[in-house]
Amino acid sequence: MIPLNDTEPNRYGGIPIMTIGLVIVNCLVMIAKPFLWEIMPVYTLFGSVPLQIFNRLGGGGLSSLTSIFLHSNLLHLGGNMVFLWVFGRRVEDACGPWRFLLFYLTCGLCADLLSTLIRFGDPIPGIGASGAIFGLEGAYLMLFPGSRIRTLVILWFVPAFPKIRAGWLVLYDFAIQILPALQSAVNNANYGINYWAHLGGFFGSLFLFFFLRPEAFSRYLSNEPV
Repeated sequence: MIPLNDTEPNRYGGIPIMTIGLVIVNCLVMIAKPFLWEIMPVYTLFGSVPLQIFNRLGGGGLSSLTSIFLHSNLLHLGGNMVFLWVFGRRVEDACGPWRFLLFYLTCGLCADLLSTLIRFGDPIPGIGASGAIFGLEGAYLMLFPGSRIRTLVILWFVPAFPKIRAGWLVLYDFAIQILPALQSAVNNANYGINYWAHLGGFFGSLFLFFFLRPEAFSRYLSNEPV
């Protein structure tokens, strides 16, 4: 299932400038990556390498932030940017652009922290925005569980575009991370996907309430639609 768009309008603002800005920055980094690669080892310098972090080498803790903006290929980038747009727009509306940026980076840091602790001796760089985006999904689940998201579903090779409740969609996305995360930690299974970063970002969404607009926070406490 691939979410395509949220069908609900923003409540507090118009254009989600920070969400659009993050998409643009990620795309610019992807465009610049081949040129940077000629002069420096991009993934090992700006990606989050647990072995280097524990040994105080490379970019250290700063790489937890820079790794959020690195992607391996266009498919990796495109998938993450779709999810960023779908779940970021209304979360940004509830936070305001600058609070949203801080929340997004906080979720990315939480994602990398859990991933680094689990993969403490791993020399493989962790890259990608998916950990931070899982934080947005968690925030969306708390704020808009009843909203409907138009989703691409392939049934027997036939595409369908149902509007699925966000609560079910996000919980499904969270649930399918658990087994492979456990397999990678217990049996050293290599999926090529950092499932622990996804879980870390999701749990990082609990910090959301430090970043909400006062009005949105008040509405949430009053059980009113945010």
